Amino acid sequence: MTKDFLFHSQKTLNLRGKINHLSSPMVMGIMNLSADSFYDGGKLNNNLQALRHAEMLLKQGVHILDIGAASSRPGAAIIPAQAEILKIKPVVNSILRHFPDAIISIDTYNAQTAAMAAHEGAHIVNDISAGQIDPQMFETVARLKIPYVLTHMKGLPQTMQNNPVYDDVVKEISLFFAQKIEVLNKLGIHDIILDPGFGFGKSLEQNYMLLNQIDFFKIFELPILVGISRKSMIYKALDTTPEEALNGTTALHTVALLKGASILRVHDVKEALEVVSLVKLITANEQKK
Repeated sequence: MTKDFLFHSQKTLNLRGKINHLSSPMVMGIMNLSADSFYDGGKLNNNLQALRHAEMLLKQGVHILDIGAASSRPGAAIIPAQAEILKIKPVVNSILRHFPDAIISIDTYNAQTAAMAAHEGAHIVNDISAGQIDPQMFETVARLKIPYVLTHMKGLPQTMQNNPVYDDVVKEISLFFAQKIEVLNKLGIHDIILDPGFGFGKSLEQNYMLLNQIDFFKIFELPILVGISRKSMIYKALDTTPEEALNGTTALHTVALLKGASILRVHDVKEALEVVSLVKLITANEQKK
């Protein structure tokens, strides 16, 4: 095993002047403001509930809060920016007023929502569509000068799980990343996080093939985000439910970290941080070589 197999020790993220060194994996806590989300939809119905949830995640040690107001489950409709903004803006304001050191990511495919959130103090834009839903997204992120999560999705949420076909899922995603990174770099965007998009236009078998080869994406020398928390690739494989998928999620988080994931996007922060701690113990000797 080579020295750089696990974590991106030299990679940094510029979070509005806060330089974060990704020598250790980060945990991104999911905050869904949409009632339509597949697992926790409807749990954060108002600003107070969202603030209390953010406080709980921060106390548990979360590194990033990922706030979204549009569901990305298979079949979900595209939500207009104004509907997102009505939900997201007061939550971002409240969190940063009470917890000014919190790092906030905005989960949106709308450039207008991204611009609003950055103006209010958000640090990262997490776009599941890679600029394909809103063609203004890339130019907006370039103007905002904040990190961007580049996600692979085959199709749109309404259609992405309608028999997705690949000749080679890893190769196709790699070519997609290469093309998008070139465009982003030309616009001056270099703080890029790669998300292979588990469940976004992939069959159960394709998801596991992708996870098994996720270390291939280290050729881009960019942080890799893995979002598999309680997803159907886990609960369908185990013939269970999202509510019963924590154990499976933890198992796959371990695999993802051992294969080089830099960021885990999760519902269950405490458990994910425990995985990070244990994997760091496993790999401690390798990193000293």
